[in-house]
Amino acid sequence: MNFVDTKNAPSAIGPYSQAVIVDNRVYTSGQIALDVDGNMVGDDIKKQTVQVFNNLVNILEASNSKLCLVIKANIFLADMDDFAIVNEIYEKYFKDHKPARSTIAVKTLPKNALIEIDCIAISK
Repeated sequence: MNFVDTKNAPSAIGPYSQAVIVDNRVYTSGQIALDVDGNMVGDDIKKQTVQVFNNLVNILEASNSKLCLVIKANIFLADMDDFAIVNEIYEKYFKDHKPARSTIAVKTLPKNALIEIDCIAISK
């Protein structure tokens, strides 16, 4: 088991790792729209979703993986009315790759984020 810690993504805000690699699988922790200094980026779903993807890309890269190797993604939304906007941005990042996915509406997210995403990917 290897714990991932990259300076190219925000540090964990609790007692957990950015990701863990086990048997060539990367399990990312949920990412919200924090920059590398721990500041929330944007106050709208578009800006926050882009920042979440930037964090995931950097964590996957540090894990010797990438978005096209994602097997499963979980999306947590503070407002399900943002579903269509998130889908548009999600498709731009994943392109033709279509991992399994769940999208769940939640009451609140850490730091009052609008979105959180975690994923499982293959590590090369």
